[in-house]
Amino acid sequence: MNSLVTAIALSGGVDSLVAAYLLKQQGHNLIGIHFITGYETDHGDEKSVFPKTDISPSTPSKKDAFHITSQLSDQLGIEVKPLDCRIDFKHKVVDYFTRTYQAGQTPNPCMVCNSTIKFGTVLDFAHKLGASTLATGHYAGIIRDNQGRFHLIKGVDPKKEQSYFLALMSQKQLAHTLFPLGNMTKSEVIKLADKNGLEPVKKGESQDICFIRNKNYGDFLALQQGFEPKPGRIVDVNGNPLGRHKGLHLFTIGQRRGINRPCSEPYYVVSMDPGQNLLTVGFKKDLLSIECRVNNINWINQKPNSPISVHTRVRYRHNAAASKLFPVNEKTAKVRFEKPQSAITPGQCAVFYQDDEVLGGGWIAP
Repeated sequence: MNSLVTAIALSGGVDSLVAAYLLKQQGHNLIGIHFITGYETDHGDEKSVFPKTDISPSTPSKKDAFHITSQLSDQLGIEVKPLDCRIDFKHKVVDYFTRTYQAGQTPNPCMVCNSTIKFGTVLDFAHKLGASTLATGHYAGIIRDNQGRFHLIKGVDPKKEQSYFLALMSQKQLAHTLFPLGNMTKSEVIKLADKNGLEPVKKGESQDICFIRNKNYGDFLALQQGFEPKPGRIVDVNGNPLGRHKGLHLFTIGQRRGINRPCSEPYYVVSMDPGQNLLTVGFKKDLLSIECRVNNINWINQKPNSPISVHTRVRYRHNAAASKLFPVNEKTAKVRFEKPQSAITPGQCAVFYQDDEVLGGGWIAP
């Protein structure tokens, strides 16, 4: 038995359950961590779900937490500790989400959660429990080279792989991380769970925005303290007035629904100007861009000093496109695509790949 302790972040879903099972089979001395964000359930009462505090929208009952941790513990035969992340999650993820929409951009909360909560708050807690490493159920891989540096690579399942969402991780975080599912497909994970009687405590796939349940983004944002929807003008790409909108936070680049302006072909959101509170719409061809600027880049390994050829993903469901990356300084670059890309969206992450390796990622600038 391995004397070193490995912690496993357990959401209650099938992926983290199978990751834990695999590590236990490999002889890891395992301890589970179930972290609580305060957004796990929606009680239907907006006053209780969204109180006027800066801590969290809801207080999970001890009964709920005990039920989940005990179920996970019984199935895996390991100790599972609850971790209250409500304050950190509200400040670092939900407030960021709100601020980004207020700035007329489209946030990517999963990127922020992975780098600050899962491999920040939860990893710190794992160390306090005596664990040297934190494992998760992400579909990605880590390789260590001869110089002792770590490389983030794609998971083998093209439909499920999640390396994009991990692009903001540091060398220090990767050094203390395990991804047991990197070489597995989702169907293999489900089969392994069925074969070994692993029953998810939480059903279904994890949502893109885990903290918004039973409501849309606009309703959620309107309930956040200090957030005030601001109606404004809608114009076309030539500046011709088309009507009014109820708030830029209700839109994102490339969005077609909700514009409600009749025309010979559908309108799409082309740009948003928070300074003028202006929504600009156009046709599908107006969404195409040949380049973008990327700020606050996290380079996982060496920063390039000269232009390099990469494939760039500008959102999770985007096929990485052939492009040239031109460094501006250590944290900023210009990316020029071989072919124009549609709906490049400020506030989203651009992630750079060479073959299966993630070089790094940063935030698309307006």
